[in-house]
Amino acid sequence: ASTAYSVYSKLKYEAGVHRVQRVPATETQGRIHTSTATVAIMPEVSEVEVELDPKDLQLQTARSSGAGGQNVNKVETAIDLIHLPTGIRIFCQQERSQLKNKERALSLLRSRLYEIELEKQQSEVAAKRLAQVGSGSRSEKIRTYNYKDNRCTDHRLGHNFPLSQFLGGDIDSIIGMCIASDQQSQLEELSNKQTAPA
Repeated sequence: ASTAYSVYSKLKYEAGVHRVQRVPATETQGRIHTSTATVAIMPEVSEVEVELDPKDLQLQTARSSGAGGQNVNKVETAIDLIHLPTGIRIFCQQERSQLKNKERALSLLRSRLYEIELEKQQSEVAAKRLAQVGSGSRSEKIRTYNYKDNRCTDHRLGHNFPLSQFLGGDIDSIIGMCIASDQQSQLEELSNKQTAPA
């Protein structure tokens, strides 16, 4: 994982299917062999945070049941906690004091909400990754590296570049063209939305 400034904003254009066409040294007939590789460029995922808003909680006290002597029968130490947005209900009566039961119930609620948020985040990441790599078929290619003709073709731009430029790591001009093309399509999309009748 790279941590340099603005890496994702530039390298996200490399996501997709890359096709390589070459004639291997072992090929005696001179036939071109084609391979593909799928590339996914993902931003670093931030840590999942769970915040509990007191307005989202419904808290009630109750008498505990079970062992505990007269304290159980006289004092409401159990906590019945409901998280209104999700409907998660936690009933806690393990501790002997109401405060400790409340802390325990809130802790259990936080952990359940954390699991829900983490699962949601992981499914979003998986969906983004799938959208980038697609099925991996050759027809979805974004770029072809042709060793025989010393040519690199970016199919999104409809432009050819010298293969040695890519192999040398000089991709700034190509990424610049991808950024310009992306910005142009976003401007056109925005313009179409503004001129479309409501």
